[in-house]
Amino acid sequence: MKKLLKITLLGILSLIIVAIACVWATFGSLIKGAMSVQKLDDGMYYMEYRGDDGFDDFLEKGGAKNSQEVILYINQFLSKGYYTPPTSTDTMNYGCSTLTVRTPDGDVLMGRNFDYMTANAMIMHVVPKNGYEYISTFNTEFYGLGDGWLPEGFVNQYVALSGLFLALDGINEKGFAIADLMAGDDAETHQNTGKPALTTTSAIAYLLKKAASVDEAIKLLGKIDMHSDIGAAHHYAMSDASGKSVVVEYVENEMVVTETHTVTNHYLCQQKLNAGLIFGDTRYDILCDLYDGSQGIMNAQQLNDAVFSVAQQPWGENFIGGTQWTMIMNLTKPSVTYYSQRKFDKPFRFELKCD
Repeated sequence: MKKLLKITLLGILSLIIVAIACVWATFGSLIKGAMSVQKLDDGMYYMEYRGDDGFDDFLEKGGAKNSQEVILYINQFLSKGYYTPPTSTDTMNYGCSTLTVRTPDGDVLMGRNFDYMTANAMIMHVVPKNGYEYISTFNTEFYGLGDGWLPEGFVNQYVALSGLFLALDGINEKGFAIADLMAGDDAETHQNTGKPALTTTSAIAYLLKKAASVDEAIKLLGKIDMHSDIGAAHHYAMSDASGKSVVVEYVENEMVVTETHTVTNHYLCQQKLNAGLIFGDTRYDILCDLYDGSQGIMNAQQLNDAVFSVAQQPWGENFIGGTQWTMIMNLTKPSVTYYSQRKFDKPFRFELKCD
């Protein structure tokens, strides 16, 4: 009897071990990613993820033509089909600025301000199973989970893994950097040529894991159908370790590439030059003047000062809004320093190292 009981208990224990092993094989990378979340500062969090990011399967299934389709895939990826978490995206309308320069030593630096009414920045450090290591940022408030939602507690931290598919900017191990900015009007892009479809933010995550340079990124964009996330126009500021710097814009569903060191929130291509430029918005002129005055050569502190000089202050009765995060990226020695909500005396620096 005792022997039979022992055999039964050992059998049950073996089944439990097998079940745990199966769960870990399926969800292990996601669980470790969720548990890695750290709060760096009010409005800024950090997460590390290593493993299959789901993007290959996402593209094999055709990608997504809108934010809701992206969310449907995210739900499937995070739950592996067992559950559908309540995740959605909200309408976005934000203003930003970027500037790319060289240092006296020849390094290439890119600065970026993300301006929005409110934000909780989720910094994602991703080492995908198939692709380049990268660091990206996303505003967790765009998940549409309600006012005051924070990536705190295991469930919310797990949902925050949605940022694997929803990036607003970032840099990868090859020194390719990209940022999404509003382009200045409400002209949506919807290409329908039968290629795999990606939205504005999901395309950024894809480019960060697949493009080693601006030229490669442009080629990759030519192999997908681009779809705007929201009812407005976007453009991409892109730079790489060679010093090449461009803005990618869409005019009547056609991609247009223009070389530029500075991007804010109006069109720069000849087809729609200055469309969306608001009277009194001097950020672009300020950055161009600083660039020209230095002949495009700035050390890290000078770039910091230039980007900080166009950071937006809070506005309105409740003093909301303004620059929610600032990034200073070194594309030659791939790394990025973040500043949360204009706290320019409190840097958070991260290096890209494939190990």
